[in-house]
Amino acid sequence: MHGITKFGLQPLRVGGAGVIARRHIASSATRHAKSTLEAGENKSGHISVSAKNEAVLFFDNVFPLKLQWLLRLPFQAEKRIPELMKRLKRPTIAAADPVHILHRCPIVNKAQISIEEVLPRLKEGGAFVKIRHDPAIDSSSIETEIRNHLKTVRIKPWWNPFQRMRARLVRGRPWVEDLYRLPSSRLKVEFLPAAPGTEPAELSPEQLYSFFRPYGKLKDIAAQPQDSKIVPRYANLDFTMVQKAIMAKNCLHGIKVSEAQGGGVAGTMLRLTYEPKVKARYFRDWIFGHPRILIPVLIAIIGAFTVAVFDPIRTFFVKAHITKSLSLGHNKIYQWFKAQTMDILSFRRDDDDDAGMDVVWDDRKDNIEQIRTWLMDTADTFIIVQGPRGSGKKELVVDQALMYQKHKLVIDCKPIQEARGDSATIAATAAQVGYRPVFSWMHSISGMLDLAAQGATGVKAGFSETVETQLAKILNNTATALKSIALDNRKKDDKDAHLSDDEWLEVHPERRPVVVVDNFLHKSSDGDVVYEKISDWAAGLTTANLAHIIFLTNDFSFTKSLSKALPDRVFRHISLSDCTPEVAKRYVISHIDAEDEADADKADPNQKHLTPSQRREDLIELDDCITALGGRLTDLEFFARRIKTGETPKKAVAEIINQSASEIQKMYLFGQDETNRRWTPEQAWLLIKQLAAAETLRYHAVLLNDTFKAGGEKVLQALEQAELITIVTSAGRPHSIKPGKPVYQPAFRRLAEDRVLRARLDLAILKEQSKLESADIDKYENELKLLAELPKQPAEVTPRVRWLLNKMMASQAKIEGFEREIAACKDVLRKEF
Repeated sequence: MHGITKFGLQPLRVGGAGVIARRHIASSATRHAKSTLEAGENKSGHISVSAKNEAVLFFDNVFPLKLQWLLRLPFQAEKRIPELMKRLKRPTIAAADPVHILHRCPIVNKAQISIEEVLPRLKEGGAFVKIRHDPAIDSSSIETEIRNHLKTVRIKPWWNPFQRMRARLVRGRPWVEDLYRLPSSRLKVEFLPAAPGTEPAELSPEQLYSFFRPYGKLKDIAAQPQDSKIVPRYANLDFTMVQKAIMAKNCLHGIKVSEAQGGGVAGTMLRLTYEPKVKARYFRDWIFGHPRILIPVLIAIIGAFTVAVFDPIRTFFVKAHITKSLSLGHNKIYQWFKAQTMDILSFRRDDDDDAGMDVVWDDRKDNIEQIRTWLMDTADTFIIVQGPRGSGKKELVVDQALMYQKHKLVIDCKPIQEARGDSATIAATAAQVGYRPVFSWMHSISGMLDLAAQGATGVKAGFSETVETQLAKILNNTATALKSIALDNRKKDDKDAHLSDDEWLEVHPERRPVVVVDNFLHKSSDGDVVYEKISDWAAGLTTANLAHIIFLTNDFSFTKSLSKALPDRVFRHISLSDCTPEVAKRYVISHIDAEDEADADKADPNQKHLTPSQRREDLIELDDCITALGGRLTDLEFFARRIKTGETPKKAVAEIINQSASEIQKMYLFGQDETNRRWTPEQAWLLIKQLAAAETLRYHAVLLNDTFKAGGEKVLQALEQAELITIVTSAGRPHSIKPGKPVYQPAFRRLAEDRVLRARLDLAILKEQSKLESADIDKYENELKLLAELPKQPAEVTPRVRWLLNKMMASQAKIEGFEREIAACKDVLRKEF
């Protein structure tokens, strides 16, 4: 007789006979299929019942079904499961022990039942118990007594207090496998032949109901379709509970249905397996069946999540970008260490880029004070600082006027405007204000999702957002951060504590942060989205008293763009021009002497120390050179650097003029692609040639030239934007035309003195004008021909004919003059290099 296992079963003697239970443990397991602790007798997968007085009972609710996750554990952990169950199955803890239940059942002594072995089924939450009984007593009677005993005692395990333990007699030949097949409430019943070479019978739903209903309530019986070619034939049975399906499967697997029971002449054997049940997906099917409802709801959820989670984070980063709270350079501890070690680690006191700027700031002191005064005023309008490129607008405002301004935000429009693509534009705008996290790459993906949703539903889903919407989100978050910064200094005990936020900001203009918009209208064009959004946003900040707005631009037509945002305001305007010759000379000398301070400290105090500018005798040429160079700061700085390298002023100016002349040829005459250029080389050359002869041209006189007949004003605006010329306005209208830079004036003269270049470009202008005059002559001739075909020649036609003939004669005279000039140009091109 077999011994009792470590399953928690103790040796038991019933009726003087030693009752020993044992268990079999699967000795091996693989990574692909985990053992379930039992594989039948001798790992055969079956429980043998050789004698008539032997029977097998199946008890459920012995183990919790929720312990199936233990089967996923490694092999070493699986070996410890029996020890764990041994402790859980102690009689003091749980009463769900089949051996103790049989020991207390009255039928045990009457039928002389002895327990042969117990085979636990961990994954099915039950156990097989093999018993031996008195041959005179039927196994069905023993089953009935045990079931009645369990109904009376109603044993409920502690892990499942709502369901009691049940036991049934195993009538088939159960397959005790240790495969990883988890129980299901659906059973697949396959009809197999009872003996080789025989034909099984397919049981009807009524017959299957009579076999399986005693083990639990059925939900449905689905027979195999008649036209199905799958063999063996089968049927699916759905139980209301998984425990009922487990009991039916373990008790009826392998049962033979006789002919009397509907199994056919040779009988039919039933093979039962758990069939994974496909869960109902009504909600999922409904969602995918109604995309027009789902997609807007999904967009709303995503949008609400983004606003609730990401917007506060982005506002925090924008605020930190403005206040520099996360910047190491503005940390007080870092600044203290830097101040303590500056004398030791620093070898240069001034940067070359800032050398000589004090002279310029002294000259523009009134402009600096004017900007500071405007920032203390409550007027809700824009401050515009306009000046040519390189005139020091940003340095004047940011480094000087806003030197003591704690909170300032500088937005450079140049990288935003020059960004290629919508995603790059969004990323560039976010970088200017410190807006993060920014998912610019989602712009392209959302566009594809919107396109796919449109193909599925027929309408746009709204996943994708335009660049205008994205820019508006970034600027709105920035406005929120600016308002928070402006209100941070507000105290509860302030004398204006009773005022609302808007009223308090209006009363305290000094508390508002300053927003500097640099390079406004850089490479602007009609209908530009970026500048329109920025100007509208700036107007909202100004009217709401959230910030002071300063625009830095080199475009004279800024009023046209900004007046759309603030149509009822008068702008405060500062126009920066080039430095005067006196200031320019002082700037160059200061730049040359910038590095001489350290040498002056080391020099002998008894000897007179001379600065580099005093030691150089060639600086006497400085006055004439600055007159030719002009007062543009970038040109002056370049000029001073060349002098510091050892060049004489005249040579440095000559090199700068030659370099400017080369740039003009490359940028305006020959270098650019004609398809992207909004002017012709002939139009640019005509202005260069005329400005070489005169420093100022009359605006409308230029437009009267035949070369500027087609779109002359647009051409001049394009050339001004390209910085070849500067259009001076007076009383709101264009007045005159000047070179784009002061250094361009001598550069224009240098180009006009080039005989080959002049002959080449003049030749193109003469040919163009000759074509225009020839077209006029053709037009006159056609009209004369029309008049000649009249049947009579009235006297009133004579003045018109005389006028046409005079026009033809004048045009012909011009063409002849053009031909002579063309011949002279060709002669120069033939003879000179």
